[in-house]
Amino acid sequence: MNTRHEVHGHIGHERADGSAIALTRLLELDAEVLASYLAELTARIAEVADRAPERILDLGSGPGTGTLALARRFGSATVTAADISPQMLHRLHKQAAAYGVAERVSTVEANLDERWTEIGEGGPFDLIWAAAFLHHVADPGATLAQAFEHLRPGGLLAVTEMDFFPRFLPRYAGVGRPGLEARLHAATNTQPPHEWTGPLQDAGFSVVERRPFEISLDSTQTGPVLNDYAQVCLTKLRSHATDVLDADDLAALDALLDATRPHSISRRDDLSVRTTRTTWIARRP
Repeated sequence: MNTRHEVHGHIGHERADGSAIALTRLLELDAEVLASYLAELTARIAEVADRAPERILDLGSGPGTGTLALARRFGSATVTAADISPQMLHRLHKQAAAYGVAERVSTVEANLDERWTEIGEGGPFDLIWAAAFLHHVADPGATLAQAFEHLRPGGLLAVTEMDFFPRFLPRYAGVGRPGLEARLHAATNTQPPHEWTGPLQDAGFSVVERRPFEISLDSTQTGPVLNDYAQVCLTKLRSHATDVLDADDLAALDALLDATRPHSISRRDDLSVRTTRTTWIARRP
């Protein structure tokens, strides 16, 4: 089971309400915990851009964590958020209002595997943002071709992928055998990282840079929300682990996820979030 690909699966497939709620929670915690990473990434895009973006498109926006980060970074820009899930877009509307950017954010409910007819009405765009999105589409080459079409000459496309699912625990978590989280990841993260340099070039883009972001933050940097994020992420992994971990490891993982147990994720002060994400910044010549 390739959990890394499924965690951000809000783009290409409609979901039941309960699943959408859980995914929204994960994505919003991710953005809150990794706020410094999002600020660094959007700052780098601002440095590379030939001028401040005025029209931005967020592909597979989900609940709008990228949309809001872009609206904050580019204070005069309008942002169009496109996603197939009406639940996600409804949440995005609420969050945009809460952050005071609702007048600069619009949404389009669309299947991004089809022609972007309605989406294109907001373009041509200065910047297209595609975070944990491209690997979900049926034909990435066709999607990149549409992105190229809807960018102005000189405009940027930023494609980001999670290289591996975040890790949180020390090697010995206080229950079970040392190395539990490493075994969990080895069993559930089974696909190699994505590589989009070639497909971007094939679509006509000039790749400005391929930039890995190494993330390592502890609770002094993230605050107590780190515990909630770890709980949600490890619960997600646990849902895929039943058939791939042995009984002792499953019991130890369940103990960590049980709020009543002494080594519970919810009450630990030794957590840190460790992951890497890679962004390709490409320009339409």
